[in-house]
This record gives sequence, C-alpha cells and structure tokens, in this order.
Amino acid sequence: MSDFHRSAPARSFARIVLSIGIAALATQLAGCGKKAAVDEELAAALIQPVARVELAAAPAVAAGARKGEDIYASVCGACHESGAAGAPKAGDKAAWAPRLAQGFDGLVKSAAAGKNAMPPRGGAADLTDGELKRVVAFLANKAGAGFKAPD
Repeated sequence: MSDFHRSAPARSFARIVLSIGIAALATQLAGCGKKAAVDEELAAALIQPVARVELAAAPAVAAGARKGEDIYASVCGACHESGAAGAPKAGDKAAWAPRLAQGFDGLVKSAAAGKNAMPPRGGAADLTDGELKRVVAFLANKAGAGFKAPD
C-alpha cells in the first residue's frame, strides 16, 4: 500500500484543520476596511485618569478678621522678604532699629501713608485699620519689637 492510503485519518484531520483555518481567515477578512464599532461611553470610562485635581478658592476671611501673619504672607512679604525696592528685610534688626524708634503708632502711620516705594497700606487698599495694626506689629516683632498686636 502507498502512503496515500495508509494516512486516511491524517488526511481527514488535515481537511478539518484546513476548513477551520479558512473559516477563521474569512471571518477576519470580512471585517477589513470597516470601522470597529466602539462603545464611546465604555471607552471613556476605561481611560479615566487615576486622579483628578480641582482647584478651589480659599474661603474668604471676613474683612477685618485677617491675621497679621496672613496679611504679611499675601501682601508685605513680596518686598520685605527679599528687600525689593529698598524695603527693610523682615527680621533685620539693624535696618528696623530706626523705624522701631518711631514706636508702634509711628510705624502704623507710616504704613498707612506709604513710605518711599511702598504704596499706602502696602498696596492693599482693603486693609482695615485693625488689620494694618496687626501686620505692622507682626513685621516689627520679627525684628524684635515686642509690640502687642490688637485683636
């Protein structure tokens, strides 16, 4: 007998495998050129970021209730930390000594009116008199003044 007749089961198996392969290939080729149907909502849900950051404005502090340290950080520190425009640096006792000699009321009056490059009230026109006194006390105390900040 020839090899052709002996391997009849092998030939049947080969035909089955070939038929399955052709069917699979035909299925794949049938979809060529078509845009895949995509569930847009599912796709959006699958590519969500791991985290989100939302910026919100800090809660507003009522006028007149701001602390000297907070006012200093948001208004005065820009110049008094670096010495910009000739501003005496915070904590520099030598630079502040002649200013502290004016006393608390003198410093408050100077800050209210503005001095040299500093505009009146440091440029923060919305400062109340109490807030101005608190920030003056805070800044002067950094240079060793020992003023009591009003409540």
